[in-house]
Amino acid sequence: MVDNNIVQLREKAFKIRELVITSLAEAGSGHIGGSLGLADVFAVLYFGIMNHDPQNPEMKNRDKLVLSIGHVAPVLYSSLALAGYFPVSELKTLRKLNSRLQGHPSFTAGIPGLETASGSLGQGLSVTVGMALADRLDKKDRELFCICGDGELQEGQVWEAAMSAAHHSLNNITVIVDRNNVQIDGKTADVMEINPLREKWAAFGWNVLECDGNNIEDLLFVLENRGKNKPNVILANTVMGKGVPEIEGDYRWHGKSPDKKEAERFLTQLY
Repeated sequence: MVDNNIVQLREKAFKIRELVITSLAEAGSGHIGGSLGLADVFAVLYFGIMNHDPQNPEMKNRDKLVLSIGHVAPVLYSSLALAGYFPVSELKTLRKLNSRLQGHPSFTAGIPGLETASGSLGQGLSVTVGMALADRLDKKDRELFCICGDGELQEGQVWEAAMSAAHHSLNNITVIVDRNNVQIDGKTADVMEINPLREKWAAFGWNVLECDGNNIEDLLFVLENRGKNKPNVILANTVMGKGVPEIEGDYRWHGKSPDKKEAERFLTQLY
């Protein structure tokens, strides 16, 4: 028998994918591939792992999530709305003039549950390190999660931040790398090879875990079995466009949105 919690998290991931598709079709632009691929990760974090309260976004010692790959904002917005930070109906304003839900997250827009602006790749882990150091000074006890793309690891600033986190023993940081093997121009191996990732992160002083990033049980297992002595990185192997068979693994859908007819078709395929 499948645990009820697993079933509920799968349902959340399915709903997040639905909201991503419908909001992007309404917007007429945006990034669908990575957003669909990360739906399981966001479902597990927001509905299974993170300590947070949508009714009290500023609660003391709440866990924080920094989205370093800001272009997958639709999956973050959909998760926040589904969790109750703002009405689901607001997703229809994605990328619209004067909307709080811009193409890349804007901290000044006043979105509840949003921790930082992002979009310029390579900066999110540095922000997370800064938060962790501030928490240490303020004696706050919470978990900090940072979502990075695999193509983003071609940025040198990521590795400077990784070195800093290990040096300062920031064991409340968990990086989740969206390892879908593709980026806007093609396969990461063709654009700029980033392997061996496990060995690189370990050499920088991190605990390294790996899982199927589209498998709820696998994600829960690695998140619940993280090390406590130093920062953790989870290499989450995902499929870009996961849930819609006709676009899965296709880098051409990195920065595209479906039109209304495509969205209707995608929703009938969704699993």
